[in-house]
Amino acid sequence: MNKHNIEKFDEEFIKKVLKSEEGISLDFKQKVSSKEKIARTISALANTKGGVIVVGISDQKKITGIDPNEEMYMIQDANDKFCIPSANIDFETIKWIDEAPAYNEPSEKFILKAMIHHSKQEIKSPDKNGVLKVYRRVNDQSTSTI
Repeated sequence: MNKHNIEKFDEEFIKKVLKSEEGISLDFKQKVSSKEKIARTISALANTKGGVIVVGISDQKKITGIDPNEEMYMIQDANDKFCIPSANIDFETIKWIDEAPAYNEPSEKFILKAMIHHSKQEIKSPDKNGVLKVYRRVNDQSTSTI
């Protein structure tokens, strides 16, 4: 079941995330570029202990902003098509006001917080060759176990 909270301004969450490192339960994505890759991340987080994917923040911790509806669609579609069984994900859209945006960048930016719940049942997703595997988080990486 996927739930979505309407956008909100959560400066505290953003400041906390910007101070955090990617790890066993946190992953940054500038945007979702591959449904297959994000499915492996979803699977790994759900199979380990659950966690959060933050979309709209680069690995260098720059808030790039995204279209939250597009990114939510990409994650939901990846979960529905490539995660067996599907993971339980809640979404939250967070608004950020950039006080010093770069030239030609909007001051209002959005990030998407996808909260992946821990799954008691192993969730599989396809590797690069299409073979279904169980993924887990090891430090900041999603690695297959089977």
